[in-house]
Amino acid sequence: QVQLVESGGGLVQAGGSLRLSCAASGRTFSIYAMAWFRQAPGKEREFVAAINWSGSNTDSADSVKGRFTISRDNVKKTVYLGMNSLKPEDTALYYCATTSRAYGGTSTSVNFYEYWGQGTQVTVSS
Repeated sequence: QVQLVESGGGLVQAGGSLRLSCAASGRTFSIYAMAWFRQAPGKEREFVAAINWSGSNTDSADSVKGRFTISRDNVKKTVYLGMNSLKPEDTALYYCATTSRAYGGTSTSVNFYEYWGQGTQVTVSS
């Protein structure tokens, strides 16, 4: 079955940077879109960024545009989220997700993605 394992979270000061990784296993990686979501305490899970199966198209939330970058390495079966200029409001549990639709596009909807990792915590101090 599909397994997604996130890593790279931690505690960082405002203005700092982190790079999250999500390693996938259990099926062919290169033909499926990947995405990052986040969830802060007491809030709904929200879309952060997504990348299509080939890496030719990406999408990101307005709140992270210009600061976060999603990328993928299909050889390493890993998707990354580079995060710069971090703010305290970026504090959340960050989840990696993927879909069962091969060669498809991306979506900002939680319901589009059937497989989820366990999350990695990002905490930004002011």
